Amino acid sequence: MNVEELKFDDNGLITAVVQDAVTREVLTVAYMNKESLGKSLKTRETWFYSRSRQELWHKGETSGNTQRIVDMKYDCDGDALVVLVEPAGPACHTGRVSCFNESLLQEESVTSEANALSDYRILQALEQVIADRERERPEGAYTTYLFEKGVDKILKKVGEEASEVIIAAKNRDKEELKWESADLLYHLLVLLREQELPFKEVLAVLDKRHMEKK
Repeated sequence: MNVEELKFDDNGLITAVVQDAVTREVLTVAYMNKESLGKSLKTRETWFYSRSRQELWHKGETSGNTQRIVDMKYDCDGDALVVLVEPAGPACHTGRVSCFNESLLQEESVTSEANALSDYRILQALEQVIADRERERPEGAYTTYLFEKGVDKILKKVGEEASEVIIAAKNRDKEELKWESADLLYHLLVLLREQELPFKEVLAVLDKRHMEKK
């Protein structure tokens, strides 16, 4: 099926459900017309049509929170799209990762799944903060200090924190292990940023290994 065969509504629009390509979390739901869909396919970044403003808009044009398109699928009727993206920041104007945050259900299983996503969100948020620190270099920030000192300093800190994790585990000190593990994760994310390696690429390797063992 090509673009011309998709079914747009009477207003010339088609629903676009935007999902994180790694977590599969629904980030937002928006609308595309043929022009914004064409721009999305050409630029590999999301473009939508605003029904309220009646104009095209490029996600992240002002905020910098762009969405790189990994894949775009259509449903069996050809009247809705799922857009798989790698977000450069929060999808919601409130600053949250997703526009969908409140549940109408209160079952324990639903809460547990939501908490699992929240656990991942902090890594996304931390990665974004680290990226902002590298770009803006605010004076007095520890992350700024690490980037200014360079890769050797960052590597030293990763090594030190890894050693602290080992010691805490050897001592069976869960409280210490918790804190040292958090420090190690933070410094690892700083290192990945310095190396220009998105954390999602690491997750993709884990996902690939997991799928291969099924």
